[in-house]
Amino acid sequence: MNMLRHLLNSLLDIIYPRICLVCKKNLKNVNSLDNLVCIECWREIKRNVPPFCYHCGRHLETKEINQNLCFSCLNKKLYFDRAFSPCIYEGVIKELIHQFKYKNKDYLGSLLSKLMIEFIQEYNLPLENLDFIVPVPLHKRRLHQRQFNQAEILSEHIAKSFNKKMLNDVLYRSRYTKTQTELEEEMRFINVEGSFTVNINKKELIKNKNILLVDDVLTTGATASWAAYALKMAGAGIVFVLTLAN
Repeated sequence: MNMLRHLLNSLLDIIYPRICLVCKKNLKNVNSLDNLVCIECWREIKRNVPPFCYHCGRHLETKEINQNLCFSCLNKKLYFDRAFSPCIYEGVIKELIHQFKYKNKDYLGSLLSKLMIEFIQEYNLPLENLDFIVPVPLHKRRLHQRQFNQAEILSEHIAKSFNKKMLNDVLYRSRYTKTQTELEEEMRFINVEGSFTVNINKKELIKNKNILLVDDVLTTGATASWAAYALKMAGAGIVFVLTLAN
């Protein structure tokens, strides 16, 4: 059976050679991660490094360090307590997230979640004090179009790695909204305001519980903020946010 599988894989490599999803280099003769991305491209992913903004989790510039908040967060009301991201949303990671979300490459979730898991371990994020992992949901119409929720896939891998319970039926989108990528910052907050609702049958479950809210990207923080707001209005305690990139 193993020999047959090896022959079939060899045949597939000839017909459809495995290439790096970013630079398109043939992976047959180079080191790669999960036969998806070459090591060179993986190393080009720009990591988010300390010091972090105490709210949105972005890297702080020297002139911002004394106040522990980035200039953007000084003028915002965000309902989550803290956010964290292992990567900066540009270059390689931006391309991989785009393929993950929009080109039906849901299998990238296993590889991309490793960045989040390693970040949790490296910076000792207090998962022991968090009760549940909750993925940011898609509206049912968008879920039907995409066929999967990228935040849920990432959450599954994180939950498994840290033996945490993932709740994918607590939070849902009660209103369909425009995609955030088309909007300016102020309109993003208006666009998603009031679009999240907590399942009435799950309110008791999350009451006074601390939650890790997971999504792929944090830009203005609007989506994560209103999702956290819904959870807190339903009785949740601390809400931390973890995204792949910001």
